[in-house]
Amino acid sequence: MTDQAQREMPSDLGGPSSTLTEARAVQDQKAADTTVAQAGGELRQATLWSDAWRQLRRNPLFLVGAALFLLFTVMAIAPGLFTDVDPRAADLTRSTDPPSAEAWFGYDIQGRDYFANVIYGARVSMAVGFFTTLGILVIGVIIGSLAGYYGGWLDALLARITDIFYGLPLILGATVVLLSALRDRGVLEVSLAIMAFSWMSPMRLVRATVISVKGSDYVQAARALGASTWRILVRHILPNAVAPVLVFATITVGLIIAAEATLTFIGIGLKLPEISWGLQINAGLQRIRDSGFLVFFPSLFLSLTVLSFILMGDALRDALDPKLR
Repeated sequence: MTDQAQREMPSDLGGPSSTLTEARAVQDQKAADTTVAQAGGELRQATLWSDAWRQLRRNPLFLVGAALFLLFTVMAIAPGLFTDVDPRAADLTRSTDPPSAEAWFGYDIQGRDYFANVIYGARVSMAVGFFTTLGILVIGVIIGSLAGYYGGWLDALLARITDIFYGLPLILGATVVLLSALRDRGVLEVSLAIMAFSWMSPMRLVRATVISVKGSDYVQAARALGASTWRILVRHILPNAVAPVLVFATITVGLIIAAEATLTFIGIGLKLPEISWGLQINAGLQRIRDSGFLVFFPSLFLSLTVLSFILMGDALRDALDPKLR
């Protein structure tokens, strides 16, 4: 027997080479079993939302935004947890007194505890933000669904109406509505005025989603089985628009809060006796040189609130977009 044949015999007979391969296979199987065991004994199929949540939990910007959001939400729902002082109790002898250990934010022009006023101002701002955003989504989803699903002349008509509203600036349009069409300027009136000029973006998002999905096989199958238009839209088409609409809504809440504060600051939005950050900034502007804290504290809370929604919205956009992973 030649030397070459002798060297080939161990490999053919299951010698060291095959033994090493089998050992590696066993080790790989054990590693896989260990991974499965650590995962709870089963492998779960990854979904868009599970992947997004896993990424959000590791995103420090999202965590900061969520913490601020929870803080201001609790502040709006239960301001009594942060202060037991009546925000309307006034003492003119303490007018514009600076911050101290007794009054952390000082006193406003009327001699009211400014910390309590700023805390209670979160309720109005958050209410306007959430109520207006909800109305914007309802209007945008309905119009976008009708335009995208039926198409034709209805789509062209609704698209042109949307373009007209896009050409009207939000602040200018809301100003005209508040000064000419609405007598009162409470939370409801200001929300309706902002809502009337802010529904166009979700309309276009939903319209684009409906147009891209309505020709899919599962939609055609549902239509062939006799499903109603309402069922097809709600069960098969609109769920595809949840991700982009959710990102839009998160960012929009912060922008609406800023818009309300802007309208109130220029004297067109909310009126007394409402407690609002915009009203506080407006009143404090008269004494900004000698009592700058009257503008600083409500501006700080307003900026942090808007920032929290923008941080969460940006993080959601990155987590829900597979192209950005």
